[in-house]
Amino acid sequence: MRDFDDTWPPEHPAAASDAHPNQFALLRQRRFAPFFWTQFCGAANDNLFKFAFTVMVTYQLSIGWLPPAMAGLVIGALFILPFVLFSATSGQLTDKFEKTAMIRFVKNMEIAIMLVAAWGFIMANVPALLLCTFMMGLHSTLFGPVKFAYLPQVLHERELTGGNGMVEMGTFVAILLGNVVGGLIVAMPEVGHQNVALACVVLAVLGRVVAARIPFVPATDPGLKINWNPFSETWRNLKLAHGNIVVFRSLLGISWMWFFGAVFLSQFPSFAKEVLHGDAHVASALLVVFSIGIGIGSLMCELLSRRHVEIGLVPLGAIGMTVFAVDLYFASRGLPASEVMGLAAFLAQPAHWRVMADLLLLSLFAGLYSVPMYALIQLRSPATHRARIIAANNILNALFMIASSLIAGALLAMDVTIPQIFFLGGLANAVVALYIFLLVPEYLLRFVAWVLSHFVYRFKVRGDEHIPSEGPAILACNHVSFVDAVLLQAASPRPIRFLMDHRIFKVPVLGWLFKLAKAIPIAPRAEDPAAYEAAFAAAVKVLKEGDLLGIFPEGGITQDGTLQEFKGGIMKILEQQPVPVVPMALTNLWGSYFSRIELVGGKPTAMAKPFRRGIFNVVGLNVGEAITADEMQLERLQNQVVQLSFNR
Repeated sequence: MRDFDDTWPPEHPAAASDAHPNQFALLRQRRFAPFFWTQFCGAANDNLFKFAFTVMVTYQLSIGWLPPAMAGLVIGALFILPFVLFSATSGQLTDKFEKTAMIRFVKNMEIAIMLVAAWGFIMANVPALLLCTFMMGLHSTLFGPVKFAYLPQVLHERELTGGNGMVEMGTFVAILLGNVVGGLIVAMPEVGHQNVALACVVLAVLGRVVAARIPFVPATDPGLKINWNPFSETWRNLKLAHGNIVVFRSLLGISWMWFFGAVFLSQFPSFAKEVLHGDAHVASALLVVFSIGIGIGSLMCELLSRRHVEIGLVPLGAIGMTVFAVDLYFASRGLPASEVMGLAAFLAQPAHWRVMADLLLLSLFAGLYSVPMYALIQLRSPATHRARIIAANNILNALFMIASSLIAGALLAMDVTIPQIFFLGGLANAVVALYIFLLVPEYLLRFVAWVLSHFVYRFKVRGDEHIPSEGPAILACNHVSFVDAVLLQAASPRPIRFLMDHRIFKVPVLGWLFKLAKAIPIAPRAEDPAAYEAAFAAAVKVLKEGDLLGIFPEGGITQDGTLQEFKGGIMKILEQQPVPVVPMALTNLWGSYFSRIELVGGKPTAMAKPFRRGIFNVVGLNVGEAITADEMQLERLQNQVVQLSFNR
């Protein structure tokens, strides 16, 4: 794929999908690589600076007005404070101005801050370093909306999950390296402070150098008038996000993830010392394992999502977070008391392997949980307000993290043990996740579709680039089984509202799922004329709202595996709302557990003998090019579906 030097807009998604095999190839492209390394340098510098400063105040200086026990809390609070105060303003600036100009301004600002910080480290001037902590928090506040608003402007929908996974992985690796290197450098006898000063400045300059390579990306709302009141602007942005309930609930879901993660990250030092009886190296090892898990989970998202924004991974992530948080409680509650041990002695005990495995898997599933949510917000937020919505999310994240620290502190004051806090966190995660998924059924439905297409069938999709990533369209498919709608949903990057035979809603479990998906029941005109007309009115409304409508033109599930004659209902809809029609064909599904087949007394029967074709049945979906409303003919559509059904 060509560079995005001065070319706008990006090329067609179909071209993008063939341009590189996976997310790592993005690191060879100018539209992504300079941005990735700019973000990496910034995150590393933030944490190198903060951790080195914390170690210096805690272990090397004696400051009467800043006792060691309070140093980490004060530094953390000063860093988070700008997120609360200035996120709303930074979101507006990001929407108003060109993204590259904003990034370079922020990196210039970082160099200035780090020059002051260098003087502070060399002179051991704590007030100057506290000021720099606040300013670095401001630097991150300004960069946050740019980071998440930039990606959807230069990445296609099929690259967005992988791109977010790479950024998430890079961020946690940078955090880990920043903490480790900062702690090692500042501890060097005599030259530690000078070396930290030099490292901070070098990282800031390096970040600015790579930022110069980020290509031009235009402003999304250049005429925006800045509202400098952060409180009214935050409220306005949250109201805007609330207009799209899936986006708004996703904001809350991400904030909950930061709440949940903060419970563990804030307790690692005490957990290592008081529960695991390990030294500082053990605490660092916990952070390393946690960061590796987040990175692995983030990178797995693209593989598991077939390079779409697959929010079906979010419930999977939530389940894993709860399971391994609870198991961490059981793995750590019965450890015998012992002397403080080093990392080698700690790892020599098999009982500790389960603890490390729980932390690794817990954070891995947190990566599966968070990346699709970020990608969904980027994809479905209005481009003109995307940065402001993300800025509002940053405020929510900060508030949730503060609440997490306060609640954990209160529980500790009530003599609740750290393993018990982890256990309560796991249970709370299950309750909150279930609440969110019931409020936004799309997450649960996509999860069911993902499980069905990965663990019941081996689902191969061809031509899915023909499914429109935006705008209304009708998806017309043959009807082979009771789970056709679920499989089509698994193949689509967007939600689909289905027009379905009313009898299928009586099928146990599946009927409940289709009701949850707001599928539109339709009865024959002769049986219920009012319901027939109401179904078509609802279908037209779906298209008017710019959504995808799924139709099975045969009018019912095939009785013998062959394609039945198409009904004229689709033409009636097109008369009222002319939109493109995308032909589709499910293949090799006839004869599987969820389709009818003659098994009992010569009568076609479904859902009998679940393993009659073995397990992991290979089934497929072939998607053809869209037919415009002007060219649409029922016979042509049926012929297209027939041809697609023969492509195995």
